[in-house]
Amino acid sequence: MSGKPMKLILTQEVTGLGAPGDVVEVKAGYGRNYLVPRSLAMPWTRGSEQQIEMIKRGRAAREIRSLDDAREAATRLSGLKVRLQTRAGQGGRLFGSVSTSDIAAAVRHAGGPELDRRKIEVPNPIKTIGSHRVAVRLHPEVSATLDVEVTAS
Repeated sequence: MSGKPMKLILTQEVTGLGAPGDVVEVKAGYGRNYLVPRSLAMPWTRGSEQQIEMIKRGRAAREIRSLDDAREAATRLSGLKVRLQTRAGQGGRLFGSVSTSDIAAAVRHAGGPELDRRKIEVPNPIKTIGSHRVAVRLHPEVSATLDVEVTAS
């Protein structure tokens, strides 16, 4: 196994790493086993400069349009009451944990905007009933905090 860094071009935003079109160097295992298989990045080559420009142009066009959309979505999320019912045992412990997909579905059910589950950041796994704070990264410049009330069904 070689610990040699791998050069990649990000195709989607990766928290703590960069935005689409950025060229990053990561450990070979992280790139080969996580980023590339999930289509979050593609291998960098000398001829890929043109692809980087296309990704950045597309991102710039989307960001200009979506920055206002992201701010509007953040405003909608701040006033939203999100409730999620799940099975729980003795003492309020859940059977399993609440996934980001569950949270996205609960937001949609509560009348909120359509959220990509990958944009929802749960600092600690939700394994108990009660109120939990969740961060939603709507745009590189806009984040929202969401209160999720987990109740036993």
